[in-house]
Amino acid sequence: MQRIGFILKVKQEKLEEYKEAHRNVWPEMRQALSETGWTNYSLFARPDGTLFGYVETPDFEKAKADMETKPVNARWQAAMGEFFEGLEGKRPDESFFVLEEVFHLD
Repeated sequence: MQRIGFILKVKQEKLEEYKEAHRNVWPEMRQALSETGWTNYSLFARPDGTLFGYVETPDFEKAKADMETKPVNARWQAAMGEFFEGLEGKRPDESFFVLEEVFHLD
């Protein structure tokens, strides 16, 4: 099982709206994530908009590729794009800055 940590930057002025959107993640998006191997998926935010994400999956590259095949993912990414800084024409799910795992307590 791979444990993946990543960061993104939410526009500080949009942070509350972003958090509200995640209180009501579309059921079909939740289902697509589950079907494509995204488990124990969590998002954490600092007040400045720094977002830390964590996911466990057997194969992160496959999980991302499988999400690409889900029409709901394109709709979700389009809806979320306005919330982020520094996407430079990419979708949020293409802009994860994946962190190196340094330690894990088994």
